[in-house]
Amino acid sequence: MRQLSELDASFLYLESDTSPMHIGGIYLFDASKREKPLAFSTFVAYLRSRLHVVPVFRQRLKEIPLRLGRPYWIDDPDFSIERHLAYVSLGEQGTQSGLMSLASRILEEPLKRDRPLWHITFVDGFTLDEDGESGKNAFALIVKLHHAAIDAFSGEEIMGKLLEYTPEPRPITAPRPWQPCPEPSEERVILQAGANLLRTPLQFTSLAVNAAEATARGLIHKQLRKLPLPFPLFSAPNSPLNRQITANRQIVAKTVDLSRLKAIKATLGDVTLNDVVLGVCAETLRRYLASQGTKMDRSLVAMTPISVRSNSLRLATGNQMSAMLLDLATSEPDPAMRIRRIHRNAVASEPYREAIAADRLTELLPSTMLALSARLYSELQIAQRYQPVFNLPITNVPGPQVPLYLQGARLVRQYNTAPLFDTMGLVIVAVSYQGRLTLNFTLCPDVAANGDSLAELVESSLASIEECALKLPACEPDELPEATSGHALGDELLTALEGLLQKTLKRFRH
Repeated sequence: MRQLSELDASFLYLESDTSPMHIGGIYLFDASKREKPLAFSTFVAYLRSRLHVVPVFRQRLKEIPLRLGRPYWIDDPDFSIERHLAYVSLGEQGTQSGLMSLASRILEEPLKRDRPLWHITFVDGFTLDEDGESGKNAFALIVKLHHAAIDAFSGEEIMGKLLEYTPEPRPITAPRPWQPCPEPSEERVILQAGANLLRTPLQFTSLAVNAAEATARGLIHKQLRKLPLPFPLFSAPNSPLNRQITANRQIVAKTVDLSRLKAIKATLGDVTLNDVVLGVCAETLRRYLASQGTKMDRSLVAMTPISVRSNSLRLATGNQMSAMLLDLATSEPDPAMRIRRIHRNAVASEPYREAIAADRLTELLPSTMLALSARLYSELQIAQRYQPVFNLPITNVPGPQVPLYLQGARLVRQYNTAPLFDTMGLVIVAVSYQGRLTLNFTLCPDVAANGDSLAELVESSLASIEECALKLPACEPDELPEATSGHALGDELLTALEGLLQKTLKRFRH
């Protein structure tokens, strides 16, 4: 019985019909080297033989009555792998665009809470076009893993454990039969919750709000509207991306060679490869908003997660992240100079120099409280009435640079998605694999219209950066442009959020 952290639990409480909180992946395999296509039954047997390497795949949530504390992960005594798998054939006319449309519909659906929080759809019957070569002996996996169990970094590790590093299919040998640990009794769970509450009395406040939420929501709305908001914190500019989202999703991706990004890094000098990736994202966003008739006078602000996982103790599951708010310098017209500005903005931020664990936020704001404040942030339309805290999340996840296989079928492409939150209609996940980097755009088409154009804009943005980088004079470290602003997710934000909630609770008690 392992209790969820505050951060992990917050992803459960933030979930809604329009905001499913799972991470998605679409993995395309070339099975042309196999003697025969990989059958779905073979995949099921293969996955069953490797479940033991990812314990959370056979663990479900154990809720505590009356939400007296965070849920626990427990072994699912009724676990059945068939409840987590589906098979789809696109037929002889299947295409990769059809696969992406199918994935978009599948990823719109939240995971069911009465079982372990993952699902995989096995898809065959489509044509794989890899570097101009076509072949029909291909299949794909559409994977959903709940954010309460993993983050983007641990998700890559899980897929690495489930796949193989050699092209020769290994024999499928079943491990010893799995025996789930007995489910804890209600008495034990309640006693444990009581002990935890004694150690963290702030949880009582969270529980009081949660229990009365259904009847008091209108009162809280009324009182919150009277409170002065911490305007300096809401410093990101308004943009068309920051509007109320719907449940519809669209996945757009573009793959580029890492060598092109490394060449830009070498040309610009004192920048990192991550700065170059952010620069490509910034230029793509700038061009996209311009194509939509939006003129941005102020720079967009991105929330960029930072992994704070220990190198000596790396856990394969859970969220071990920090975050910083980074000015993307989109008001800078030169896309190469913008990368230097992004680098300076990142270096100037406190989390860049010393990562602050994201759990620090939830130590001050218990998960149920965080969920309530996030829902109120959405329902009060603060991002529309005032200014958003940030415009979009951008995550850069380094993946394996060696090929991965599944029973002799080579993984040739992967696309990754991240959850959207209300007033955040677009999120970007960059993932590298085998010398190439894929920019994945998860968007709500009702907010970000004409999303298909993003793929073409990535290529034109990268070409423009390459051209401008060659013209840019060398820049000494002491001559770098000053940071436009250091939007750090630090003490100021924590203090303001805590104060806002305390005032709300005080008024609520009155």
